[in-house]
Amino acid sequence: MASLIKWEPLNDLVSLRDAMDHLFEDSFVRVGGLPAAFAGESLALDVYETADSVVVKTAVAGVKPEELDITITGDVLTIKGETKSEEKVEKANYLRQERRYGAFQRSLQLPGSLLTDKAQATFENGVLTLTIPKSKESKPRTIKVETKKQ
Repeated sequence: MASLIKWEPLNDLVSLRDAMDHLFEDSFVRVGGLPAAFAGESLALDVYETADSVVVKTAVAGVKPEELDITITGDVLTIKGETKSEEKVEKANYLRQERRYGAFQRSLQLPGSLLTDKAQATFENGVLTLTIPKSKESKPRTIKVETKKQ
């Protein structure tokens, strides 16, 4: 048997605050209707940790590895680069152009106690992988629990 739920029209009204939040989010957070993570000036990052290191991965297709600028200052990692157009098309009649060209930059705060001077970067098939080893102090250690005999 189906149950009926009473409709409350006031529950469907959007508060002024919610409406303003959506307005600002759509106007300033998103560029061209894309989420901020894909807005061109930013890079989408995967960051994970293993037992021995922190790994940062990002796709930077179309950028040569030697044209990337990777710096770690304190505990802030910064990746900079620029994608360049392959050719200049004169009098093009584009139906759609979604690839973005220009400079990009992304900064990320790293966890503490990393050996940033021993960081290694590799580049394969357009994917940059940065591996930063953990210091001995930051690696988890196992503490054995002993029971007291009474």
